[in-house]
Amino acid sequence: MTQEELDAMMSGDVDLDNIDDSVLDEAVENDEIVELDAVTKVPKEEQEDGHWPPPAPTDDNKMVHQLDDVTRESELKASEIFDIIEQIGDEMMNAESRMGDVSGVLAENVDVLATLHEKFPNIQTFQKMLERNKEAQDLTDSEIEMLQNSGDQIMNVMDIMQYQDIHRQKIERVINVMRALSKYMNTLFSSQKDDSSRVSSAVHIHGDDSTEEVMNNDDIEALLNSFGGK
Repeated sequence: MTQEELDAMMSGDVDLDNIDDSVLDEAVENDEIVELDAVTKVPKEEQEDGHWPPPAPTDDNKMVHQLDDVTRESELKASEIFDIIEQIGDEMMNAESRMGDVSGVLAENVDVLATLHEKFPNIQTFQKMLERNKEAQDLTDSEIEMLQNSGDQIMNVMDIMQYQDIHRQKIERVINVMRALSKYMNTLFSSQKDDSSRVSSAVHIHGDDSTEEVMNNDDIEALLNSFGGK
């Protein structure tokens, strides 16, 4: 890494997110910059797993908030579906009742025409009307049977929709467990001491093996100023 490249990086004119890691590693090996992996570099395994950076705490990423939306919308849509199914079922029952009335009238027509055809076998009109009314009666009975079968299917759909409510209850149980865990963790990590009254954490404690080369804020600032002065 040249001095110009190093000065540009220190002044903020270089996008560190897009810079080649090999360039940074070379600069670290040449003692041109101090390696601060915890701040400037993300572990490669975390990049590959997609867990870094963590999602922002927006409403879209809040798990309980999302589950609450799912259960609320699911219950609302399920209620709308039940209302539609119930309306369809009522209309089919009314249609079946009306078709039953038509079938009754056709049955009376068949009886009358059969009597007329028996008394006046030479009159072709009675025979034709008798056959047509029988066909209409058979068609009406077939439609009534179809409506009855469809009504049974509607009832099956309503039974299946009951599982949606069971799923909603399962989700609500998960929400309750998550909320209980959240409250437990908050209680577990709570303290009577306010954070503002705490001293800052030590960078290096005697006996540490991995922090001896870590620079404090004053050292880093002095290093940056020294680069900027060249």
